[in-house]
Amino acid sequence: MLKGLIGKKIGMTQIFDEQGVAHAVTLIEAGPCYVTQIRTPGKAGYSAVQLGFGEVSTKRLTGGKLGHLKAKNLPPLRFLREFWAKNPEVNVGDRVTVEVFSVGERVDVTGTSKGKGFAGVIKRHHFNRQPKTHGASDRTRAPGASSSNTTPGRVYKGTRRSGHMGSERVTVQGLRVMIVDPERNLIAVRGAVPGPKGGIVLIKEARKQ
Repeated sequence: MLKGLIGKKIGMTQIFDEQGVAHAVTLIEAGPCYVTQIRTPGKAGYSAVQLGFGEVSTKRLTGGKLGHLKAKNLPPLRFLREFWAKNPEVNVGDRVTVEVFSVGERVDVTGTSKGKGFAGVIKRHHFNRQPKTHGASDRTRAPGASSSNTTPGRVYKGTRRSGHMGSERVTVQGLRVMIVDPERNLIAVRGAVPGPKGGIVLIKEARKQ
């Protein structure tokens, strides 16, 4: 059975359990999603299900995406994402809601982290600050040496440097489902998920149960 949804992060709040313990949770508006395509090993070389989420005006979609959805008699959907599924047990046009998950289950949530612009190595890579004395008063937040002169005589690729921080695909694993509300298409998971409010996230069954 397919256990995956596309959702929109609403924000964080807290709930109390039966013992009165407060838990920080993230609310996600998940689904309803529509099955827009099924990938099979015979045709695509792998097994997956493509889901669509977020009904919009037809003016907001490209001609290719609109034709892809119209051919299957589906509404105009803004976001299309694939979920790996060996035996999905769904058909094109099926509607997938938050009811595929249950309270207490573990899920993995994938999103795009907040962009923080250009950042130095102390903020971006947690480098230590250099000494403020012995002639290094203007080098306190500098990265220091990158390599050596003769060997290797160059800077290796992937060396940690200043640069664009954030705006990366991030997956948080093993979050516990705390609330499932089919009437409002809401799901709450304990802890934080990547991205800003309104960001698109993918919710999948946890790989590490």
